[in-house]
Amino acid sequence: MNLSLKKTGIESLITSFSNTQNQKALEEELLQDNACLYVKGSVGSGISFIVANSFKTVGKTMLFLCEDREKAAYQLNDFERILGEDNVLFFPSSYRKPYQTETTDNANVLLRSEVLTKLGSSKKPKLIVSYPQAVFEKVVSHATLKKNTLEVIKDSRLSLDFVNEMLFEYRFNRVDFVTQPGEFSVRGGIIDVFSFSNQHPYRIEFYDDQVESLRSFDVATQLSISTLNKIKLLPNTSEGGDESKAKKHHRSDCT
Repeated sequence: MNLSLKKTGIESLITSFSNTQNQKALEEELLQDNACLYVKGSVGSGISFIVANSFKTVGKTMLFLCEDREKAAYQLNDFERILGEDNVLFFPSSYRKPYQTETTDNANVLLRSEVLTKLGSSKKPKLIVSYPQAVFEKVVSHATLKKNTLEVIKDSRLSLDFVNEMLFEYRFNRVDFVTQPGEFSVRGGIIDVFSFSNQHPYRIEFYDDQVESLRSFDVATQLSISTLNKIKLLPNTSEGGDESKAKKHHRSDCT
């Protein structure tokens, strides 16, 4: 099917929903503080269009909870088709198995960190899709997250040793080659680090105590994806970090 025709069909369905009395009444209630609503009678993707249309009209960040991860994934797919991927975020549990902290999935931690970072740095409303197991987990506050994030700027004065020390404090694992979030490697004057704030790892090149270049790269091919002026190195948000040490190091080692 032609993508433009598919888009036109979705837009016409959204318009149809927006003109119904029930939809207008729902959106008016959502604009009220502490609104509590119960919607019934929808079938198929009906609830997706109801919520998506409400999200577009109300203009507020919304959390949509599903029964479990599988249903949340299906719902996420619906919302992304209707609203576009930029407007929808997925907030998963950190663990491969429910509440078993020894089996943390770093890919899931990355997704959780991205949601927290985007909510803290952007004023644009987002529709967040999640499930009870995920939202029951504790998360760091925005203030703590900001204090425990190391920002690296191109051409700034910053030593490789300092970044290496900070990554250990942030509980990153040093490896020969990075393959997943939470890992970093050091080769000569280059640090490769897979932060919990980006889908691709970063490569930081130093010249003495100065950041000479920053770029993201592909894990499989090792080829550069894009050059950058600054990056943020975010620790595992499910573990937290040592705020006092981070602030101390920023004062004494980084300008």
